[in-house]
Amino acid sequence: MDFQPTRDQRDLRAGVCELLAGRYGRDALRAAVDGGSAVDRELWRELGAAGFFALRLPEAEGGVGLGLPEAVLVFEEAGRALLPGPLVATHLAAGAVPGAAAGTAVVTAFDLGERGGPLVSYLAEADAVLGTAGLPPGEPVRSTDPLTPLHRVTGSGPADVSAYREAGALLTAALQVGSALRTLELAVRYAGEREQFGQPIGAFQAVKHLCAGMLVRAEVARTAVYAAAVTAQAADAADGQAADGQDADGEAAEAAEVAGEIAAAKLLADEAAVRNARDCLQVHGGMGFTWEADVHLHLKRAWVRAEQWVTAAEAEEALAAELSRTATGGEAR
Repeated sequence: MDFQPTRDQRDLRAGVCELLAGRYGRDALRAAVDGGSAVDRELWRELGAAGFFALRLPEAEGGVGLGLPEAVLVFEEAGRALLPGPLVATHLAAGAVPGAAAGTAVVTAFDLGERGGPLVSYLAEADAVLGTAGLPPGEPVRSTDPLTPLHRVTGSGPADVSAYREAGALLTAALQVGSALRTLELAVRYAGEREQFGQPIGAFQAVKHLCAGMLVRAEVARTAVYAAAVTAQAADAADGQAADGQDADGEAAEAAEVAGEIAAAKLLADEAAVRNARDCLQVHGGMGFTWEADVHLHLKRAWVRAEQWVTAAEAEEALAAELSRTATGGEAR
């Protein structure tokens, strides 16, 4: 099996990268932070027109007709740009919520905390909440990330989003990978520019080790996300065919394998995003603690994403269950 992106996949990623570089560069990011504008409706519609939200929707339904391997590539670029908004929920809502695929509607979800708690991000900016009819009432609560406003929903319980949980976790992991790669770039660039004792600080072994560790974490997480996307896509394709010869145990084992790979990918991506942001801050030294530096924005967003769709505790339990299953001879194939 070839895990290298195809030419079409590379072109897709480059197109999204170019769009975001032109529409959501650093100046736009800082303007959003200073102005408190979490969702740019115009940019949201541009993403919709580019097929960002309808990427996995079948062509017969007006979508692009691609799969998870392509989706994780474009979400990685969104994570690198630190693009705010309920990107994952709106993507998952394509075809289910009117306007989501085209980017004319902003859709959020009960995706925070274990099994979806009462906290909802971007509720005030949203047109719909995935799995619910209408917008539930909510009270604003303080958020760690200035571009991820939170509300505590009152008067109703969280909607069941279990059908979207695995795909949501994988796409969120892709966002985390993009952030981890970006903080690696920021650290390496600063280490080459900042001089101390007559030479760039990147020449010192301690800084080299920090940057090397960041690279390893980011690449391991990216590999895990790509592999989980390919595995999940293959499982979806197999489910879409008439597999009369596969028994219920085989289907359950295959589903458990996919869940285990996605859990591992989310766990690794969350760690890479958080630890890379911390190490990037360390490389920047005192400058990294200032509001003017972008490092803290990546760290705060990584903390929030680590609580979305699948938490570390849930991922560890799912991965442990899959390892236990395979150890006792219950492999799907």
